[in-house]
Amino acid sequence: MDQQAFEHAVRSYWTVRESQAAKQLRSGNVDAGRRGAVTGGAHLDALAELVGELFVDVGFPRTSVRRKTGIELPGYYRPTKKWDLVVADQQRLVAAVEFKSQVGPSFGNNFNNRIEEALGSATDVWRAYENGAFGAVRPWLGYVFLLEEAVESTTPVRIGRPTSRR
Repeated sequence: MDQQAFEHAVRSYWTVRESQAAKQLRSGNVDAGRRGAVTGGAHLDALAELVGELFVDVGFPRTSVRRKTGIELPGYYRPTKKWDLVVADQQRLVAAVEFKSQVGPSFGNNFNNRIEEALGSATDVWRAYENGAFGAVRPWLGYVFLLEEAVESTTPVRIGRPTSRR
């Protein structure tokens, strides 16, 4: 992946966010807070396309890289989950990737939620794999997280000490 293509994908993220927020504002149907910038669903498309191209570049057919359809995978703890990018070749799951972003102001709670979501999704797929859902070859899982650089997102967090029980 070249630096220029990556920078273009990140710039696209911000452009699409602004466009989606403006569109929602014009419609009069506004989500709470800043959700309107992301509920349109296209804000990470350029980044997902870029990652999808990596699989094509290493030899997977373009038809095996799925973004809108064929992205629902079986789980173990839940019946299915739609991933943002799925690579399947010759009826074999090669990779599944999630794309998430976070913009302030509430970095702390939202970041914790993203961590729990990433771990939960991976755990669900690995357990399904162990139970034969994807065949003998272990698929590759990815989680691409785009975090806004801000004072709140770059300041170390203070870890509280556990309280002792008497």
